[in-house]
Amino acid sequence: MNRTVALLSTRARSVLHAVVTEFIATGEPVGSRTLQRKYRFDLSPATIRNVLSDLEDDGFLAQPHTSAGRVPTAQAFRDFIDGLLWLQKLDGTQTARIDGWLARLPPGSDIVRESGRLLSDLTGSPAVAARPRSATRALRKLRFIITRPGEALAVVVFADGAVENRYLRIERSLDENELERIHRILEEVVEGRTLRALRDHFAARLAGSQDELAISNRLGLRLVEGALRDADRRPELVVEGVSRLLERSDTPGSDELRELYRVLEDKARLVALLDETLASTRVQVFFDEEVTGSPSTLSIVAAPYSEDAGPPAGVVGIIGPSRMDYATVVPLVGAAADAVSTAFARSRDDSE
Repeated sequence: MNRTVALLSTRARSVLHAVVTEFIATGEPVGSRTLQRKYRFDLSPATIRNVLSDLEDDGFLAQPHTSAGRVPTAQAFRDFIDGLLWLQKLDGTQTARIDGWLARLPPGSDIVRESGRLLSDLTGSPAVAARPRSATRALRKLRFIITRPGEALAVVVFADGAVENRYLRIERSLDENELERIHRILEEVVEGRTLRALRDHFAARLAGSQDELAISNRLGLRLVEGALRDADRRPELVVEGVSRLLERSDTPGSDELRELYRVLEDKARLVALLDETLASTRVQVFFDEEVTGSPSTLSIVAAPYSEDAGPPAGVVGIIGPSRMDYATVVPLVGAAADAVSTAFARSRDDSE
């Protein structure tokens, strides 16, 4: 039976962390002589080999070939991160760069998408983000445009700067005067509300109105319900910087690239992992089979952000090779998530 991480001896954990560090640096299997030479263990090669063998038996290491050294498993990476990286602090210059980038965004910018672009730029890996579902996201503006008889276009502008266009089927033709009345009502009540809250607002107005007001409120309710339809079922996923992998000096091989593209195409699985991060208050790391559902060499590092000082609302992170520089990436992703939360708070204060 495998020992838990807590039962690893100090010597075994030191050897394990050296293996992970060397593998991240080189991408090659690590042998006992390399460990003794580069990491100055006060142990003989035979003793190191015995420790490596025990770590392999316990599921922390794997040996690709009989004569080769060992490579770390997902279990080893997790122990490495749990044991070391939560203590790492991000360089102040990088923190200032992240905060400054988001602070300089013009009003109406898509904060989540821009943070993804910055993370991709800083790490050289694709960035992934999950927004709150459309039905629960605060709005900045909502407009309806007549496109043709029986159809209208809803233009939904969210507080984070994102814009979604949705075509709605309507029971009868609308005229510009009717829409203008709806837009005047929306101008007074839309900002900061969600689509659900808007629907409830029109429903309450309809219950207490008569004659022409009732007609406008009934129309407003139907239009908002149309904009709300399917909002909970849409995966609100943002991906930025996929092409950056091709620019890296340590770009993975074609098999790994195909694996990455398959993960990015499987949006339901990716959103499920990012949603899992919402239940946490710190950076989460997903390895190998957690990412793809089958053996792989990919990892996701993600952290939650909030929109209104409440519980986590969304997630930002990166996806890349398992042997990424976690000592840098983990605190970087955490700082980016904190900066997104700050940017939302700043945007909210500016609009009040």
